[in-house]
Amino acid sequence: MPLSTLNEEQLSAATAPMGNNLIIASAGTGKTSTIVGRIAHLLHSGVEPSKILLLTFTNKAAGEMLERVGRFFPSTIVKEIESGTFHAVSYRWLKQMNRNIALKQPSELKTLFRSIYEKRQFKRLNTDVDAFSSTYLYEQYNLYQNASLDGFDIWFIEKYPDHQPLIDVYMNIIDEYEDTKEQFGFVSFNDLLLKMRQSLLEEKREMNEVLVDEYQDTNTLQNALIDSLQSNSLFCVGDYDQSIYAFNGANIQNIATFGSRYKNATVFTLSKNYRSTASILSLANRVIERNERIYPKKLEVTKKGKNHPPRLMAYPELFDQYQAISRNIKNSYTPSNDIAVIFRNNASADGVEASLRELGINCKRKGGNSFFEAKEVKFLLDVASLRVNPKDMMAFIHIFEYGKGIGTAVAKEMFECFRHFGEGNLYVGMLSPRVFTLPKLHPTKNMQLGLFDDDTQIGSMSRFSHLPLSEEIKSNPILKHPKLTDDGLMFFKAYHDFLKSIRNVKQPKTLLIKLINSPLYQAVVESLATQRGKLKSGEIDSEKKALAKERIARKARLLSDLASHYKDIDRFVNAMVLGGNELSEGDGVNLLTVHASKGLEFTEVYVTDLMDGRFPNTKLMGKGGSLDEERRLFYVAVTRAKEKLFLSFAKYDRVKKLDFKPSPFLYEAGLLKSIG
Repeated sequence: MPLSTLNEEQLSAATAPMGNNLIIASAGTGKTSTIVGRIAHLLHSGVEPSKILLLTFTNKAAGEMLERVGRFFPSTIVKEIESGTFHAVSYRWLKQMNRNIALKQPSELKTLFRSIYEKRQFKRLNTDVDAFSSTYLYEQYNLYQNASLDGFDIWFIEKYPDHQPLIDVYMNIIDEYEDTKEQFGFVSFNDLLLKMRQSLLEEKREMNEVLVDEYQDTNTLQNALIDSLQSNSLFCVGDYDQSIYAFNGANIQNIATFGSRYKNATVFTLSKNYRSTASILSLANRVIERNERIYPKKLEVTKKGKNHPPRLMAYPELFDQYQAISRNIKNSYTPSNDIAVIFRNNASADGVEASLRELGINCKRKGGNSFFEAKEVKFLLDVASLRVNPKDMMAFIHIFEYGKGIGTAVAKEMFECFRHFGEGNLYVGMLSPRVFTLPKLHPTKNMQLGLFDDDTQIGSMSRFSHLPLSEEIKSNPILKHPKLTDDGLMFFKAYHDFLKSIRNVKQPKTLLIKLINSPLYQAVVESLATQRGKLKSGEIDSEKKALAKERIARKARLLSDLASHYKDIDRFVNAMVLGGNELSEGDGVNLLTVHASKGLEFTEVYVTDLMDGRFPNTKLMGKGGSLDEERRLFYVAVTRAKEKLFLSFAKYDRVKKLDFKPSPFLYEAGLLKSIG
């Protein structure tokens, strides 16, 4: 049974009485085994599985824990346990409550936010303060939702008091943004938690125990959601030394104040490390102990066998470092999948990746640009999303922005037109319109906020008579839209023809294959490949463009392969939105940001670019970070290593003509003594 494999400390925590329990589980101390043991203990104690809630930060983590529980209990019991990420559980519960919601990715909502922001004319306001960009204001609003339960204006002005003259306009943008989301049923990831918390405050959902993994990474909103569950028993597992998500709203005070916030709280500490060798752990401890100790702890090494002391590698130039790391990896006997190169900044990965590929070494990159954030992938998913939900204005805008001469504002107007032509049904308006007059596109006029003025003059349909159009297209009233260009109309024709070809398609893979082979998608591919093949001179490099097309095609093939696991488009789209960021591509050496490496372990680890300014990252520290957090990032990076740890830095960047000094963490670790 799971409990029989636990050490004394783990067993004591796993079998603790119901109540408010916090388990401090440092890197490699077996937190997963302890959580699995706790669930087993609850089930043995007669707790109904449906009254157990396991909250994690990835669905993969929840799945692995329950898979281990399933080795000892029938699947009929295990599948009743409520589990998943905060967002996945909230999404599932809201759906069970018959809430009409359409989950949208941040990039899609950012487009909606921008379309609202762009209607404001800040220059008309009598102030010397430059307004924040649409992107920055959107990001601040999302950070606020994670970090504060006060009003946005209060939170924002406390951070940016000089923007007081603009706060009314900022609030007006946010109000319209929220109203538009409500109108179309759009929800962000933050909205899932906000709506779930509100539902729980109105109607309690009884849970006998709530287990929280990686508790140090919870933000203010997530902690408020935990509290709103009003469970009689909490089992929170985390490590304050691995709290590295402050930039995303994580609040280290959640774990730091657990003992004072919860009645009769008990704190357990797991001190036996099963992952790293003594020398690796000693180095990590020398650095992290310079941070304030929230809870006392001292790790014990249990790993036996050969001990490889951590090795420091110094190089005269930045790219020399990347090439040397690649040669080291080529000569290593460690399987490539068990090797990781960890970096603080994405820019570091480019040199390593290029050097590895030059030596013919496969690698996979995670923590940089997500596969699902690639424009070609997002286009495919937007088309599928719109097929599932014809009210999805954001998917429509993203699709039609690829039409030449169609921007965000015109795409939004076209969406409104088609719904008007179809009496509320987008596809009817596109394929078989019932109404042939344009709707009033700009019903409001507000000079102070710079909203739309009166409608422009309706355009003549005859201006498109020279184009090769079917009678079906020629008769569509969208041709009356005054801002529609020849190129924009031909893009609509391509989308119109594609819609007709998929009328009876139900399988997501079939849909994607038809789309990938359609003139519609080929036009998008041509546009993206041309952009990526452009040189600084403005000329198109044919070889670079061909390579871009090859990479686009590879991503499209991968997405269609993923789709083959689903029978209906709805489930496929939801799975890609909720779980897309957890999927990775290919085999080989792991290229990881520190954040992406968290929770993983490798036999051989390289931590690169350990120069002052890059790691610690002084630029991010100046934007609200801290040296303590950078030190925690270093701790996370080096404790990914089980047996071999290499730390490297360069003295000069030939391209940017920059001199570097070693990272202060190398001094704190005592490593610089070895190179003289």
